Amino acid sequence: MDIDTSQPWGVAIDYAGRATVVEDGHTIHVNVSDASLSSIIAPDPLTGRHASVTVTAQFSETDGSGAVLRGGGRVTVQPTGTDPVVPDQTAVQRAVAAALVDFRANTEKYAALCATWTSPSTPDPDTDTDTATETETGTGTATT
Repeated sequence: MDIDTSQPWGVAIDYAGRATVVEDGHTIHVNVSDASLSSIIAPDPLTGRHASVTVTAQFSETDGSGAVLRGGGRVTVQPTGTDPVVPDQTAVQRAVAAALVDFRANTEKYAALCATWTSPSTPDPDTDTDTATETETGTGTATT
């Protein structure tokens, strides 16, 4: 992924911390968010530290039959000392790379699963183990 050096996080993000990038033929959704519960950038009153920032990259691919494979990556940027997190231009790049690695691993696992999967076969009538048969064992007589 190419880093846009004019952007603090290496990619243009919207007001909600979202971006979309295309990498290796995949459209990948990126989210940059902090772990605080407040919209004010301030240190935690208990620890005195600013919240970390999480960068996630996620995407999924669907084939015509509805099978879906996903890839996801996460990078956490920690604050230094008592200062807020400084934007890391490589964080999005690393999250996207992790998402692609995860997708490839999931693809390999899915292919291995498909290779070992065997469809249920129909039982051979000569070796049928079902011994329950319907027989008539009545001893009564019928009257007309």
